Amino acid sequence: MQSVTFGDKSYQVDNQGFLTNKEEWDRGFVEAIAKDLGIAGLSEDHWRIIEFIRKYYKETGECPLFYKTCRSNGLGVKHFKELFPTGYLRGACRLAGVTFRDEVINYYGEKVVLSREEDKAEGLRKKSYRVDAFGFLIDPEEWDEQFALGKAIETNVPNALSDLQLRVVKYLRDRYNKTGSVPTVIMCCENNNLEIEDLEKLFPHGYHRSAVKLAGLRV
Repeated sequence: MQSVTFGDKSYQVDNQGFLTNKEEWDRGFVEAIAKDLGIAGLSEDHWRIIEFIRKYYKETGECPLFYKTCRSNGLGVKHFKELFPTGYLRGACRLAGVTFRDEVINYYGEKVVLSREEDKAEGLRKKSYRVDAFGFLIDPEEWDEQFALGKAIETNVPNALSDLQLRVVKYLRDRYNKTGSVPTVIMCCENNNLEIEDLEKLFPHGYHRSAVKLAGLRV
């Protein structure tokens, strides 16, 4: 297990740099990793966002969606990128000591209502995919559009799958295939000419918990 140090205190982190014990979080942890995340100095705006995420997590037990954090704090894509250049999950949430994985949803065994998507979903029940406990595809190479459609229906993504939603999903896969990493939510917005509000309409359940999941990827 890895660790980071600030002053005389050490903090245990996982292999992605996330704090393993949220009870150990304090401002020293933020100071310890901020520079590694491209933040030369922590401003009041940085602390306001970090503390908002912490407060929301303490009150709900969940990591707030990117949309909610931005809307509640009056942030647009450009300003957020200036504050947290490594992104929401890998920047702001990591500094706050929480991650979207703190909300575990198990969809197995729940009835899926296909309604008007019945014709598009033909054959979905006949195909299986290996996923982890969070519903993310284990092997990105197993992905196909049927997986994306199945996940969209399962998680009640509006209009699953619209042409624009599928375009975003394919963008994520293309970037992953070229770079080996999942693009940040800011990169996704910029490269697809989307505002935060646009992305929320397409994937209201979250960027990582919806768009990235539909793309068969995970951070």
